[in-house]
Amino acid sequence: MSRQYWKPANLLNPVPAVMISCSDNNGRNNVMTAAWCGTVCSDPVMVSVSIRKSRYSHELISASGEFVVNLVSRDLVKACDFVGVKSGRKIDKFGLKGDIHLTAVPSKEVGAPSIAESPISLECKVRQALELGSHDMFIGEVVATSVDEEVLDENGRLDLKKADLIAYSHGEYFALGDLLGKFSFSTHKDERLKTRQAMNREKRSGKPKPGKEEKNDER
Repeated sequence: MSRQYWKPANLLNPVPAVMISCSDNNGRNNVMTAAWCGTVCSDPVMVSVSIRKSRYSHELISASGEFVVNLVSRDLVKACDFVGVKSGRKIDKFGLKGDIHLTAVPSKEVGAPSIAESPISLECKVRQALELGSHDMFIGEVVATSVDEEVLDENGRLDLKKADLIAYSHGEYFALGDLLGKFSFSTHKDERLKTRQAMNREKRSGKPKPGKEEKNDER
């Protein structure tokens, strides 16, 4: 297979498309679309979002030290796109009408509002801001998570398939596709083979079947 070498480019795709809600905590609220957003730590739970200095949301987050990451469902994709191309300096993005309307609701732990229509909202406090070049990265600790009960299963567990989330890839929005596997599925066949081999060895040896063995995490 032949390959071409291009200049450095942001081709890490697809990525989540999310809506970042923020406030200066003095009555000015805003929403922006972000694709440069991701998980950076699991303990404590932390995420990052990279925003250009020129953006209105950069100004509000810098002033308040807080923001909310709102996940986007298929039903929200039009609103998500709209708030990404219009400036909060010129319009009230929580005052939109029709199928791009977004409802601001109070968050539990931060002053920035959450978006009621979002299936999941991550409330964040800025722990570090890094100046990187075209964008500044705000690293936020997730201090609260709100989940719409519609994305829970009958046992109260999160079922993200119900959220019908979208992804963003090189300027285009996509619905998530077919399930290709679950975490660690690539090892299952080997584990079953090892189990069968062990059972066969036990039968040949005549030893009694032992109790259930603990699995070691060798990641």
